[in-house]
Amino acid sequence: MSPITSQLPPPTFRWVVLVSLVCTIFVSYPNLLFLSWDWNCVPAEGHTCYIDNMLIRFLLFWAFSVGALLYNQRWLKKEHLQERILPNLVLTIVAYGLYKGITALICTGFDGRPIILTFQFIVMGMMWLLLGLTNYLSIIHQKKEEELQQLKIESLESRCTALTNQINPHFFFNSLGGISSLVRKKDDKLTICYIDHLSDIFRYILQSERKGLVTLEEELDFARSFSEVMEVRYAGKLDVHIDVPADNLNLSIPVLALLPLIENVTVHNMIDSEHRMKVDIVMNNEKELMVINPLYPKQYKPETHGTGLSNLEKRFSLLMNRQIRVEKTDKEFKVILPLG
Repeated sequence: MSPITSQLPPPTFRWVVLVSLVCTIFVSYPNLLFLSWDWNCVPAEGHTCYIDNMLIRFLLFWAFSVGALLYNQRWLKKEHLQERILPNLVLTIVAYGLYKGITALICTGFDGRPIILTFQFIVMGMMWLLLGLTNYLSIIHQKKEEELQQLKIESLESRCTALTNQINPHFFFNSLGGISSLVRKKDDKLTICYIDHLSDIFRYILQSERKGLVTLEEELDFARSFSEVMEVRYAGKLDVHIDVPADNLNLSIPVLALLPLIENVTVHNMIDSEHRMKVDIVMNNEKELMVINPLYPKQYKPETHGTGLSNLEKRFSLLMNRQIRVEKTDKEFKVILPLG
């Protein structure tokens, strides 16, 4: 069962009662057509009993309808019509048997139309099936809309957090340190490129507020700029290698999907002369993007919120209805991202 369907709010009982009343009136209409004919056939002293029996039958129809609709909406959590046919068929047969048993005990002498009764229960079963499915799908749609709105909020918060992380004092001073180091080396060309990459990073993050999905080309351009800055920070001991065929660059991916993955590499691994880090961003045969890095675990546990990968999983699930995959061995960490 999917997370959405496991958290569906139950329909209001008042709604179920009203809808089942309408259904009961509809299927009871043939009984009203025969009312005048039965009235003339029943002795005068039996008129009161006849009305009581008709009322009892109507209330039984109504009670069964309420129960069947509640079952279809609250407990039968199936999104496809064919998955609901058999349970509703069984439910209709059981309700028909109970109806016949109860009316045989308290409504004797007034059950002379089994064909009409069978037709009524067939119609009722179809109503239970279709109304239950329609309302259930409506609730799922409403829940998805709510989660998409929540996603927008979380995505905005995530982007704001990402932006804050990039301009916080630690990153800012590291960036200044990188510029200072390049200036001391008197490498004007590399310094200008470094500043351009910083500008691209901030611009992309700011513009991402208006985007949900972007092309793979846009995301990889951002990843290159971010990687260039990180490579300068780690003095060439971090190398991000991107190898994606040009004919796949028009595929779509959630914006800022690569940022937390590259950041996690630097946060959770040692990167020094003895542990040179190479991150590969490549495509597999299924046209999925793979981010692969060797594992050089730090001797101490880094202070992180631990939400980067889980937020990324949620964004892929809601924006693309697909799941990312994580494959980890003793020597390698791989994240596989599906593309649209």
